[in-house]
Amino acid sequence: MHRIIYVSSESAPFSDAQLDALLRKSRHHNLAAGITGLLLYKDGHFMQILEGSKPAVAALMAKIKKDSRHRDLSILMEVDTAQREFKDWSMGFKKIDAKTSQEVPGYRNFEQLDLINNHFLSNPSESLGLLVAFKNAKF
Repeated sequence: MHRIIYVSSESAPFSDAQLDALLRKSRHHNLAAGITGLLLYKDGHFMQILEGSKPAVAALMAKIKKDSRHRDLSILMEVDTAQREFKDWSMGFKKIDAKTSQEVPGYRNFEQLDLINNHFLSNPSESLGLLVAFKNAKF
């Protein structure tokens, strides 16, 4: 099992309808490719975890890197792992807003940070912790 966590910024603002369309397409593709994960979106920035076979994850990352809707993409973590953390999610999603610090235990520690903040580049394991906190939150 292979895992990648990356952050990126949007090239142009996404509307809610565009985010919904992106998620529908991603969920369909990920299900067919055996990829699971979670996408966070906050103020024009993305943090995403992808899990699956190494070839499937590598192919998807190559596609994402070429996608003109992203810029400033940085890989925070890339590891082989024994098991999936997001095994039931073809693509979970959370748009982070003002209510998030009340909904997600542990988010308050990061609420003032952009998802592309150098903090996550310096401490990639904290990006995994943040994503897991969102997975475990009850929305």
